[in-house]
Amino acid sequence: MTVTALVMLTPGEVARRSGVAVSALHFYEREGLIRSVRTAGNQRRYRRDVLRRIAFVRVSQSVGVSLARIRAALDALPEERVPTKADWAQLSRTWRDDLDARIEQLTRLRDDLDGCIGCGCLSLRSCTLANPDDRLGADGSGPRRLAARPDALRQ
Repeated sequence: MTVTALVMLTPGEVARRSGVAVSALHFYEREGLIRSVRTAGNQRRYRRDVLRRIAFVRVSQSVGVSLARIRAALDALPEERVPTKADWAQLSRTWRDDLDARIEQLTRLRDDLDGCIGCGCLSLRSCTLANPDDRLGADGSGPRRLAARPDALRQ
């Protein structure tokens, strides 16, 4: 057995160690988030550093980062070496402003919701949640919200 074969992991090993299904590994690979190599028998094998990449993907998804942004971040990592703690910290810092903005937005939503629950007005003219700054009024009368979202009827 070669040294390369010793440091490569099968999809089953990666799935067990990372806590994701093999199908998720294949999805991550199709999305360009992780890479595998093929053996002579056309079986997938992963380098050990794929475990850190998968952990990064899962944590990033859990805080609401899109797969496109995760892919872009991972593409910035070096291919010729295993990413260092400093590499991962740099990636995390790039999203800090976005996360702060989302926290601020969710806080405003929570505060507006507190006032809205007891109100019961359901006014599309003055409700800060349903119609901030009366944006719907500028479009005239009619079912503007439903017309903009035909899938809303199916929910």
